[in-house]
Amino acid sequence: MKEDLRALRRVLKLLQIRPGGFALSLLLGVCGLGAAVALAATSAWLIARASQMPPVLTLTIAATSVRFFGISRALFRYLQRLASHQVALDGMDRLRLGIYDLLVAGPIERVARLQRGDLLNRTGADVDTVGDFVVKSLLPALVALIVGLGTVVGFAFLSVPAAVILAAMLLVSGVVVPLLTMRSTRAAEAAELESQRDLAVSAMTIMDGADELRVSGQLPALQAQLGAVTHRINRARAAADRPAALGTALDRVAMGLAVVGVLLVATPEVGATTLAAVAFAVLVLTPLSAFEGTAELAPAAAQLVRSAQAARRIVDLLGPEDEPERPVHTVPAGATLVAQDLAVGWPGHPVVAEGVSLELKPGTTTAIVGPSGIGKTTLLYTLAGMLAPRGGLCQLNGAATWGADRDQFTSVVSLTTEDAHIFGTTVFENLRVANPKLTREEAQDLIGRMGLRLWLEALPDGLDTLLTPTSISGGERRRLLLARALAAPAPLMLLDEPGEHLDSQTAQEILHELLAGTGKDRGVVVVTHRLSELALADRILLVEPAPDNGDAPARVVKVGTHEELLNNSSYYRWALEQEK
Repeated sequence: MKEDLRALRRVLKLLQIRPGGFALSLLLGVCGLGAAVALAATSAWLIARASQMPPVLTLTIAATSVRFFGISRALFRYLQRLASHQVALDGMDRLRLGIYDLLVAGPIERVARLQRGDLLNRTGADVDTVGDFVVKSLLPALVALIVGLGTVVGFAFLSVPAAVILAAMLLVSGVVVPLLTMRSTRAAEAAELESQRDLAVSAMTIMDGADELRVSGQLPALQAQLGAVTHRINRARAAADRPAALGTALDRVAMGLAVVGVLLVATPEVGATTLAAVAFAVLVLTPLSAFEGTAELAPAAAQLVRSAQAARRIVDLLGPEDEPERPVHTVPAGATLVAQDLAVGWPGHPVVAEGVSLELKPGTTTAIVGPSGIGKTTLLYTLAGMLAPRGGLCQLNGAATWGADRDQFTSVVSLTTEDAHIFGTTVFENLRVANPKLTREEAQDLIGRMGLRLWLEALPDGLDTLLTPTSISGGERRRLLLARALAAPAPLMLLDEPGEHLDSQTAQEILHELLAGTGKDRGVVVVTHRLSELALADRILLVEPAPDNGDAPARVVKVGTHEELLNNSSYYRWALEQEK
C-alpha cells in the first residue's frame, strides 16, 4: 500500500490541480455540509423554543434561518459539485497530456510490451480513477474534517462532556470505519482491476477483428469469454461493496451512540440548571446531521484504494521517477539518413539483424526484403530513432538518430507502421494528423493516389464522414494510412509492408505509386514482401537468416537493383516466382 500511495502522490503532481479552483471547491463543500449541520441545530432550537410558547416574533429569525439553511444546503452542494468536477476534469486532461508526453520521450518498450487493451485501460480508465480521488476522496475528507472540528468546538461551548462524546464517535465514524473499509477493499479491488484489464483486451480483440472472428467461428467463444470476465467483475464489485455497506452500518451505529451518549451526559446538566432545555435539544438532535460528512469517508477510503492502485499502474507505464533523463541533441539541417554496419534489436533481447548499411536522401528509394520475423520492422524502428542501435552507426544529417530531438527528427523522417492507428474522427482529420496545414483538395488528391477515390465518393459525407471500425475495411484502412504518410511534410518516409491486406493488383499499384510517384523531393524506405514492383527501387537490401545457426542474427546478404538480385540471388528469384 505504501508503494501505491507513493505512486498516487507522483501522479497527483501530473494533475497540476489549480489551487484556486480546489480552494473554491473546498469552501463550497464546507458551506454545504455546514449548512446541513446549522439546519439541524436551528431546527432543534426552533422546535424546543416553540414548545415554550414564546411571543411569535422571537421565532422569526430562527424560522427564516431554517429556510435559508435548507436552500443554501442544496445550492452549495450543487455549486461544489460543479467546481470540484471542473477541477478534476481539467486535471485529468493535463494528466493525460503529461502521460503522452512522457511516453513519447521514454523508451518505446514500455508501450510495446503492453497489449492495446491494457494500454487503453491505463491511459483511459486509470486516469479517470485518479481524477475521482480528488472529487470522491480528498475533498470529502477535508470537508468532513473541517465541519467536524467546527461542530465539536460549537458543542464545547454548550457542554464539554457532550463535545467529547461527539468527537469520539466522529473519530470512530471518520477514522476507524474508513480504515476497515480500506483493508477489506484492497483484495477485492485487485481482483476487479485484473478482470478489467482482461475485459479491455477481450473487447479490443472483438472490435478489431469481429468479421474475421465470425468467419473463423471463434467469435462465440470470445463473446462467452467476455461474458465470463464481466461476471467476474460483477462478483468483484459486489465483494468491494460489502466493506462500504459495513462502513455505512458502523457509521449509523456511531451516530446513534453519539445521540444516546449526549442524551445521557446532558440530562444531568439540565437537571442541575447548568444547561438550558433549548440547548439540550440542540445537543441531542445536531449529531443527526453532524455525521453526514463522516458517512462519505467509507466510500472515500475505497476510492483512495482504487485511485492508488490505478496510479501504481500509471507509474509502471511511466517508469521510475528518479530515472535519468535521456540526453537530447539537436538535428542539423538537411535530409540524409545513413546506417553503417547497423545491428538492431529490442532492449533486453538478442540482436535480430546486423550488417545493415544504407543511405537515404530525397529522390532515392530503398527496399528491404526478406523472410518474416528476421527483424525488418525492428530495423525501421531503429532508423526512426525509436530504438537505440545495438551496434554500428545510425545518423540523420551526421547526428545520431537515438536521442535526437523528436520534433526536429519527425519533421525530417516519418514512420508508418503496419499497425498504425486510425482515429475515431473524420477522414479529413485522420489525414490532418500528419499535416495540420493540409487542404481539402490535397487530401482528395492523396486519397485518389492511393486508389480510394470511389470509396470516398461512396461515403455519406465524403471527407467529413466519421470513421468507425465497421465503416472501413483492412485494405481501405491500409491505403488511408499510406495517404496520411504522403500527407506528412517530412522528406524521408519509412513504410512497413504498404501492400499488407491488399489484393495483388492493388498492392502492385500502390507500391508503384510509392516508389515512382513521390518525386525528387522525397526519399522512401519500404519493407515489403512484394517484389514485382521493386524494379523501380534504386537499391534493394536482401536480409536472410543465418544459414548455420538459428540463434545468430540475420544479415544483409545481398545489395543491388532488382535486376542484379535476380541474377545473383536464388532466394530472390524463388520469392518472385512464388509471388507470381
